Amino acid sequence: MNKIKRYLVFVIGLFINSLGVSLITKASLGTSPISSIPYVLSLKLPLTLGEFTIFFSVFLIILQLLILRKKFPLEYFLQIPISIAFGYFIDLTMMMLSFVQPDSYLYSLLALLIGCVILGFGVYTEVLANVAMLPGESFVRAVSQTWKTDFGTTKVAFDVSMTVIAGVLSFLFFGTLNGVREGTIIAAILVGFIARLFGRALKNLGAYLFGAAPDEKAGEDSAEEEPCIVISRQYGSGGRMIGKKLAEKLGYQFYDNEIIQMTAGTTGYSPEFVKQQEENMTNSLLYDLFHQAYASAPHGDAPKDAIFEAEAAEMKKLAKAGHCVILGRCADYVLRDHPNCLRVYLHAPLSARVQRVAQLEQKTLEWAREKVRREDQHRNAYYQYYTGRKKGQGDQYHLCINTQLGEAYVQQAVLQALKANMQQVNKDKTEKAS
Repeated sequence: MNKIKRYLVFVIGLFINSLGVSLITKASLGTSPISSIPYVLSLKLPLTLGEFTIFFSVFLIILQLLILRKKFPLEYFLQIPISIAFGYFIDLTMMMLSFVQPDSYLYSLLALLIGCVILGFGVYTEVLANVAMLPGESFVRAVSQTWKTDFGTTKVAFDVSMTVIAGVLSFLFFGTLNGVREGTIIAAILVGFIARLFGRALKNLGAYLFGAAPDEKAGEDSAEEEPCIVISRQYGSGGRMIGKKLAEKLGYQFYDNEIIQMTAGTTGYSPEFVKQQEENMTNSLLYDLFHQAYASAPHGDAPKDAIFEAEAAEMKKLAKAGHCVILGRCADYVLRDHPNCLRVYLHAPLSARVQRVAQLEQKTLEWAREKVRREDQHRNAYYQYYTGRKKGQGDQYHLCINTQLGEAYVQQAVLQALKANMQQVNKDKTEKAS
């Protein structure tokens, strides 16, 4: 039943995808990169856009066969009926949108942007179904798997190549650019970006439609209640030193840079690369734009996304074992449902943090102030992007403390909070059993 639902969602996504392509095309500012070659051919030769889309898709499937050879799975042949359905959906939606005849540039631009939103939602829906891929994305997957290239970079190169080839064909046929315009570039940039936004905004839709994955359900049913502490902190507040001393005092394990090594082992990235990527984001919108090509990646997130997921998985394992202090990396959000995890936020006034950083780094106050400002910006943007929350809001933690009150006071307050939280967990457990 679940499989049927996934295929139904995929077909719906395929239709939405075709509707987006048709509206972008009707805007008369060019079409999406993957449709650019079929569109230019349809303007010159006596076949429809949908029919040329089918032929071009079959061509890409043949290329996949040549690239993968014996590694071409039988299920990849599903791309053939999918391509036929997609082609006929495009012709159907082109007829449905026959009333769209822009008579001004503003009208064309509006139709283009609406088409990008629709196509972005279609891409998101297909990825959500997770049963098959269109030949364009599958071709990129075949190239990236065979030659060990990055999926996102390969997808960008593919889109650029399709657009350039379509432009060359246009010049050969018409002596000018016809069918490839600014709308093609806008669609190339926006569609993946919009698909990623839908993915973030509707991240729980998959579980709602198809249910939680078996391992997720098992994790919920058998959640351990061993105590642990996670510390989120402002840069320069002294949170790392306090966390390490707390771990020593309790006889707990302390995890900070150790998580980098664990993540490197599971992702294949170097520890240096993991360290460079984590908790470092200038702007979430720019990040989504830059990594829009990963919107349709087959089980292949952007490197920063993959690192976040890998770190989250490692932290869940550590928390399940318990008796540990985990520092940063959105651990308070990742472990928000762990029943016996004390969430602590450490902060301090800006002047105190600047003074501390200047002393530790042996730099000027001006240098330290800029360092603190930059780190705050990067960490806050990273936290908000992956959690949808603002860092440091009191209702997300059991305890928020100003570290200017003194290291001894902070440690004592955390120990008391840990004890109180453990007592509350035991009380809830007893009441639930009775």
